[in-house]
Amino acid sequence: MPIDRDGTLVFRMRNGTKAADLSREMLAVSEEIEGDLLETRASEAEMAGRVRVQFLLADADHQVVSEEAALPDEATHAVSETDMALAMTRGEGRQTAERWLAEARVARDTMRFALPPSHLALGAGDIVRLPVGSGGTLARIDKVEVMEHQIIDAVRIEPEVFRPSELPEDTATVRPITPTVPVVPIFLDLPLMTGDEVTHAPHVALTATPWPGAVAIYEAAQDSDYNLNKLIAGQSAIGLTETDLVAARPGKIDLGAALEVRLASGGLQSISEAGLLSGGNLMAIGDGTPGNWELFQFRDAELVSEGRWRLSHRLRGQAGSDGLVPTVWPAGSFVVALDGTPTQIGLKTLQRGLERHYRVGPASLSYDHAAYEHRIHAFDGNGLRPYRPVHLRVADQAGDLAFSWIRRTRIDGDGWDLAEVPLGEDREAYRVQVRQGTTVLRDVTVTAPFWAYGAGDQSADGVAGGFTLAVAQLSERYGPGPFAELEFAQ
Repeated sequence: MPIDRDGTLVFRMRNGTKAADLSREMLAVSEEIEGDLLETRASEAEMAGRVRVQFLLADADHQVVSEEAALPDEATHAVSETDMALAMTRGEGRQTAERWLAEARVARDTMRFALPPSHLALGAGDIVRLPVGSGGTLARIDKVEVMEHQIIDAVRIEPEVFRPSELPEDTATVRPITPTVPVVPIFLDLPLMTGDEVTHAPHVALTATPWPGAVAIYEAAQDSDYNLNKLIAGQSAIGLTETDLVAARPGKIDLGAALEVRLASGGLQSISEAGLLSGGNLMAIGDGTPGNWELFQFRDAELVSEGRWRLSHRLRGQAGSDGLVPTVWPAGSFVVALDGTPTQIGLKTLQRGLERHYRVGPASLSYDHAAYEHRIHAFDGNGLRPYRPVHLRVADQAGDLAFSWIRRTRIDGDGWDLAEVPLGEDREAYRVQVRQGTTVLRDVTVTAPFWAYGAGDQSADGVAGGFTLAVAQLSERYGPGPFAELEFAQ
């Protein structure tokens, strides 16, 4: 307990202090006191029968909790409540409440007496034994007035009150700590999948272990002055391939070896044949750069071990991505499930093709935190990219070559009730190239899906032996799409 004595603040334990014995002969007579020893007991109405202590729960995230103690026969609703800025266990808090309640009941008894100058050594905080009752009463001096005599105010104490009782401790429950880890962002500049997307805006897929709950994407023209672009709550199914995926013909079921993938997050499931033909289980595979992704579907997903899957019965080169299929996607390629979780971010039309800075991380932190990943990307807006033409044919008409092809559309091309699919562009145009090796011998633009390569033009171009005809559909906003090629041997 703290004691102010002669201008000095002294702290002393409440127990273990030796009591000074005072007999009635040692007490002085003073006009301030009736008799040599005045005893007073406070009324029950002035006392609270219930004590409540609020404190910080130790070893349990420092939650604010309370413990209380009440007398068994207490019927009053009066509560003495105290807030303490201390960290304690529940057992310690309960002991504190019980001690305060017991001490308050004992301290109802107060004594007032006088001592002669020969007892100036006694002061506030000292324990005395007064001649009250058969065995004497222990009291603590709380106040001393120095006059002709020392006028002492003391309260009764019981040493047993200050001895800790053995109470069972409750097991503290600590909330699990979620460490702050970087979020892995994968940007995908994809073609239109449903037709309802913003045509030029890229998608982003996110993963982290553990998942922070919400992820913020900030963007700027340079690495400063960032603005919030998007808040994303969902974690995407992202992984890496563990086997090679060789090229396969689009438009036919790929019955090749199963593709093994290991997902860092999320899961997969098999679907029916009808679900496959309705566009289900769409997935992107690529090298991680924004624009180099093939879209494929799979019917069967076999769980091999935790996070490891075998994907088979595939449809390749979906949504016009057949023009980007390499000879082989090597093991270690990225895969992203396009199940609706990857989200488009905001990108103005005039920002297409321009480098933008992106910072991606937990939404609860500022974008300059170390947990944020910094990326710099420019997006072509592949939702505007025309599909590669198909069914290239050539007819030799007495030395003149007549080439033809069939165009495809990136918009509303799944209907079967029209004689021809919608154009999907502002105007119909194609870029036609005649190539020998890496040399372009002729480059022309035509407005119909056929082109005549006359014998005179062939001679002027110096065509000797075989050559390659390459055709791409043109977009006024995007430029040429992927080229379709036809090898011609003379």
